[in-house]
Amino acid sequence: MHDAAPLILTLAFDEPTFARFDGERRRNFPEALNFIPAHATLFHHLPGDRERGVIEAVTSLARTVPAPGVAVTGLRFTGRGVAYILESPSLANFRARLASTFEPYLTAQDRQGWRPHVTVQNKVTPDTARALHADLAAGFAPFHFTAPATRLWRYLGGPWEAVATLAFGENA
Repeated sequence: MHDAAPLILTLAFDEPTFARFDGERRRNFPEALNFIPAHATLFHHLPGDRERGVIEAVTSLARTVPAPGVAVTGLRFTGRGVAYILESPSLANFRARLASTFEPYLTAQDRQGWRPHVTVQNKVTPDTARALHADLAAGFAPFHFTAPATRLWRYLGGPWEAVATLAFGENA
């Protein structure tokens, strides 16, 4: 049933940051498995049958929070892929507050420690992943971006369907 399919909440990027991450994902992620754009997941599984309540809760909190600054601090070798490491105390606080709101609905994956990242390669051999990690690490310099919003998606068993963009700040 489409309406019961889980919801995924991700962080939206500004345009230059999205272009960078998504370009790297398109270049390095196996094409046959790359169904979705570059993203940083805040929650992997929220109740699809409560879409309106999820939108209201995220919108209500996001309006009270200035667009968070996010530091891209390094790269993580994941064994079969590579991800950029993100750090943002204000974003971590926002996510923790949402986790309290959604607590009865959280899966084990969303209850465990949150380590924000953007995966640009996954599901490749460890040697391929090591090579990309070494290549990206050699030219890496930390950078910052401001996240303008969150994005809500419906998980469709591979592809995701965009549901809503929920902006941070008073002008949301």
